[in-house]
Amino acid sequence: MKYAFVFPGQGSQFVGMGKELAENFVCAREVFDEVNEALSQDLFKIMVEGPDSELMMTANTQPALMAFSMAVVRVLEKEFGILLETKAAFVAGHSLGEYSAACAANVFSLSDTAKLLRLRGEAMQNAVPFGVGGMAAVLGLSYQDVGALVEACCNGKDICVAANDNSDGQVVLSGSMAAIDKAVEIAAEFGARKCVKLAVSAPFHSPFMAPAADVMARAFMEVDAKDAQIPLVANVLALPITEHKEIIKHLIEQVTGTVRWRETMLFFKENNVTDLVELGAGKVLSGIAKRSNKEMNSISVGSIAEIEELANNL
Repeated sequence: MKYAFVFPGQGSQFVGMGKELAENFVCAREVFDEVNEALSQDLFKIMVEGPDSELMMTANTQPALMAFSMAVVRVLEKEFGILLETKAAFVAGHSLGEYSAACAANVFSLSDTAKLLRLRGEAMQNAVPFGVGGMAAVLGLSYQDVGALVEACCNGKDICVAANDNSDGQVVLSGSMAAIDKAVEIAAEFGARKCVKLAVSAPFHSPFMAPAADVMARAFMEVDAKDAQIPLVANVLALPITEHKEIIKHLIEQVTGTVRWRETMLFFKENNVTDLVELGAGKVLSGIAKRSNKEMNSISVGSIAEIEELANNL
């Protein structure tokens, strides 16, 4: 058995996440308390009670998803004696989930990770005025084939790029709203089965995020970082790294760069990963893994029952 542990990105959040763990495990509650203290905000209350509109705010969503993932990690460690560094061949995370992966690999402290993600969320939201940019999911085209569609939608200041290469036939575009609207309009002409705009507030993972990348570059100068105890497969490389300076460099690049998740799944397959475990909210990444590699066992773990089952199998 060879395990990869992965951490979800934006879109997996839901009101109520973390409630069950906090009510049953002191160590989970300590995670949420530490994040609250780091952010000088009762983020856990928003996670549990909502409203959904407040949880959906990027500056809340990003640290909230990380906090839930890390609570699952902490319960595995403290309650079941399962240490990720002894079980995991690799860790990875989708977009903001890469910060969760880095925290799980002990690159950054929990408090610093929460602060970094709060700053990242704010910086990404502030990089462009609301409504100027957007994102759209293209279904039925490969990463290679979507290039022609992207080219057709770019016109001077109106540009879009492939932001997330999620899986065969699922690529997310990001860019100016005019370019995204055009992509939705003409995608079928390029062979796409469907192209739908996403409910996001900014064009993430595109050149429009350059101001946010600059903010993060400055923030990382103030953060204490250690080499990863588990090889981290970076979004922009789809290859494993452990040296903390390399991890930071690629986290900065990731703000404007493509999330190469399809290639990350391919890397796991080529390196004989038998089991992929998604820790935290939702089932997006385990779902992608099931479609990408039918030989690999893929599960999502966020509830007590799921944690217990995983612990029994590890």
